[in-house]
Amino acid sequence: MLSLRCPYCGVEAEETELAPGGEAHLVRQGPGSSDEDFETYLFLRENPKGVHFERWRHAHGCGKWFHAARCTVTLEVFGTYSAQVSAPPEDILAAIDARRPGWRREGPR
Repeated sequence: MLSLRCPYCGVEAEETELAPGGEAHLVRQGPGSSDEDFETYLFLRENPKGVHFERWRHAHGCGKWFHAARCTVTLEVFGTYSAQVSAPPEDILAAIDARRPGWRREGPR
Protein backbone atom coordinates (compact mmCIF):
# COMPACT_ATOMS: atom_id res chain seq x y z
CA MET A 1 0.00 0.00 0.00
CA LEU A 2 1.16 3.51 -0.77
CA SER A 3 1.95 5.63 2.28
CA LEU A 4 2.76 9.36 2.13
CA ARG A 5 3.77 11.81 4.86
CA CYS A 6 1.71 15.01 4.80
CA PRO A 7 4.20 17.90 4.84
CA TYR A 8 1.73 20.12 6.71
CA CYS A 9 0.48 18.02 9.63
CA GLY A 10 3.26 15.40 9.60
CA VAL A 11 0.92 12.40 9.56
CA GLU A 12 2.08 9.28 7.71
CA ALA A 13 -1.14 8.62 5.75
CA GLU A 14 -2.11 5.54 3.80
CA GLU A 15 -3.59 6.06 0.36
CA THR A 16 -7.10 5.43 1.68
CA GLU A 17 -6.78 8.70 3.65
CA LEU A 18 -5.63 10.63 0.58
CA ALA A 19 -7.23 11.84 -2.64
CA PRO A 20 -5.14 11.83 -5.83
CA GLY A 21 -4.99 15.05 -7.83
CA GLY A 22 -3.04 14.07 -10.93
CA GLU A 23 0.23 15.35 -12.30
CA ALA A 24 2.05 18.11 -10.42
CA HIS A 25 3.74 21.22 -11.84
CA LEU A 26 1.53 21.71 -14.88
CA VAL A 27 1.85 25.01 -16.70
CA ARG A 28 -1.67 26.37 -16.79
CA GLN A 29 -3.04 27.97 -19.94
CA GLY A 30 -5.32 30.99 -19.78
CA PRO A 31 -7.72 32.82 -22.09
CA GLY A 32 -4.95 34.12 -24.37
CA SER A 33 -3.51 30.69 -25.16
CA SER A 34 -3.76 28.87 -28.45
CA ASP A 35 -6.17 25.97 -28.87
CA GLU A 36 -3.22 23.57 -29.08
CA ASP A 37 -1.70 24.85 -25.82
CA PHE A 38 -5.04 24.63 -24.03
CA GLU A 39 -5.66 21.13 -25.39
CA THR A 40 -2.23 20.02 -24.15
CA TYR A 41 -2.90 21.47 -20.69
CA LEU A 42 -6.39 20.03 -20.44
CA PHE A 43 -5.94 16.52 -21.84
CA LEU A 44 -2.30 15.44 -22.14
CA ARG A 45 -0.63 14.10 -19.02
CA GLU A 46 2.59 12.26 -18.30
CA ASN A 47 2.18 8.61 -17.38
CA PRO A 48 5.79 7.57 -16.86
CA LYS A 49 7.18 4.25 -15.83
CA GLY A 50 9.45 5.46 -13.05
CA VAL A 51 9.80 8.78 -11.22
CA HIS A 52 6.65 10.90 -11.25
CA PHE A 53 5.56 14.11 -9.49
CA GLU A 54 1.95 14.06 -8.32
CA ARG A 55 -0.61 16.13 -6.40
CA TRP A 56 -2.33 14.62 -3.37
CA ARG A 57 -4.87 15.90 -0.84
CA HIS A 58 -4.89 14.77 2.77
CA ALA A 59 -8.64 14.26 2.53
CA HIS A 60 -9.21 12.49 5.87
CA GLY A 61 -6.75 14.67 7.77
CA CYS A 62 -5.80 18.33 7.50
CA GLY A 63 -7.43 18.63 4.04
CA LYS A 64 -4.45 20.36 2.42
CA TRP A 65 -2.98 19.70 -1.03
CA PHE A 66 0.66 18.68 -1.35
CA HIS A 67 3.04 17.21 -3.92
CA ALA A 68 4.78 13.84 -3.82
CA ALA A 69 7.68 12.41 -5.82
CA ARG A 70 7.44 8.65 -6.21
CA CYS A 71 8.28 5.74 -8.48
CA THR A 72 5.22 4.42 -10.32
CA VAL A 73 6.79 0.97 -10.64
CA THR A 74 7.88 0.27 -7.05
CA LEU A 75 5.75 2.84 -5.13
CA GLU A 76 9.00 4.09 -3.55
CA VAL A 77 8.42 7.60 -2.21
CA PHE A 78 11.28 10.09 -2.57
CA GLY A 79 9.55 12.80 -0.57
CA THR A 80 6.57 15.09 -0.19
CA TYR A 81 6.49 18.88 -0.24
CA SER A 82 4.24 21.93 -0.34
CA ALA A 83 1.86 22.39 -3.26
CA GLN A 84 2.70 26.11 -3.36
CA VAL A 85 5.98 25.59 -5.27
CA SER A 86 6.39 25.58 -9.04
CA ALA A 87 9.18 22.99 -9.15
CA PRO A 88 10.40 20.15 -6.93
CA PRO A 89 12.74 21.29 -4.12
CA GLU A 90 16.45 20.52 -4.42
CA ASP A 91 16.40 18.04 -1.52
CA ILE A 92 13.74 15.96 -3.29
CA LEU A 93 15.73 16.01 -6.55
CA ALA A 94 18.88 15.02 -4.63
CA ALA A 95 17.01 12.08 -3.02
CA ILE A 96 15.91 10.90 -6.48
CA ASP A 97 19.44 11.32 -7.89
CA ALA A 98 20.86 9.28 -4.99
CA ARG A 99 18.47 6.36 -5.55
CA ARG A 100 17.97 6.57 -9.33
CA PRO A 101 21.25 7.64 -10.98
CA GLY A 102 20.69 8.74 -14.55
CA TRP A 103 16.98 9.51 -14.26
CA ARG A 104 15.82 12.39 -16.40
CA ARG A 105 12.99 14.77 -15.64
CA GLU A 106 11.08 16.34 -18.46
CA GLY A 107 10.43 20.06 -18.01
CA PRO A 108 7.00 21.46 -17.19
CA ARG A 109 4.53 21.60 -20.04
